[in-house]
Amino acid sequence: MRHLEELTFSEVSRALRALSATYIRRRRHLGEGAALSGRGKRAAFALFYGPLHYLLVNHIVRSIPGATGTFRTLVDLGCGTGASGAAWGSACAARPSVVGLDRNRWALGEAATTYRAFGLAARMRQGNIASVRLPNEPVAVLAAFTLNEVSESAREVLLGQLIARVKRGDTLLIVEPVAGSAASWWNRWRREVESAGGRADEWRFRTELPAIVARLDRAAGLDHREITGRSLWCPAFAGPMNPELASPHPKNPA
Repeated sequence: MRHLEELTFSEVSRALRALSATYIRRRRHLGEGAALSGRGKRAAFALFYGPLHYLLVNHIVRSIPGATGTFRTLVDLGCGTGASGAAWGSACAARPSVVGLDRNRWALGEAATTYRAFGLAARMRQGNIASVRLPNEPVAVLAAFTLNEVSESAREVLLGQLIARVKRGDTLLIVEPVAGSAASWWNRWRREVESAGGRADEWRFRTELPAIVARLDRAAGLDHREITGRSLWCPAFAGPMNPELASPHPKNPA
């Protein structure tokens, strides 16, 4: 709640409405840093979208067999406030160390605080995910709500790099909103991930929202009684999957 120390609830809820409009109608501005422009939007992002991202990613990794196994290092690409990385790392059988990467300095500070709150040792790196150099050893790579914010050419390069890493022993989890029009690249990534032995899922579930999230949800005229998202999951490469395992999984496994 520290984000409300210098801003009123009304200021944050107004900023949330503007932030939601950026996500829904003006996504092209995300790559320009529009989501984190100004104290109000930063507070709204941390107080509202951070918890929603945490709830979704936590649900996903607890629903996919093997996703909460033992990983020495978790690389959180475009980590934002660290909510998604914390959701995966804290659900693992043995908590991994986290490398948080983001181009925004404010986000890196928020992520460091988040990881620390969840007992995760972390190193923060400022940079562009399109040109990231991953550690030499096998790692778990998370790209949650970030791939829409890079250019098409950079995303294509990143796809090749991540699939190559999976074939060398990395584990990969990609999470994005369900909205198809916002991610025309999704089907291509899905084909590549499934060819490398992975799976694609859509998720829809109900959960009790934290009080501040529910309050902001109502104040901003939003409705997150259901949380939705989609994911691409690929464990370390083991060849093409059995067709039965590659088929779509239930949308509401909870």
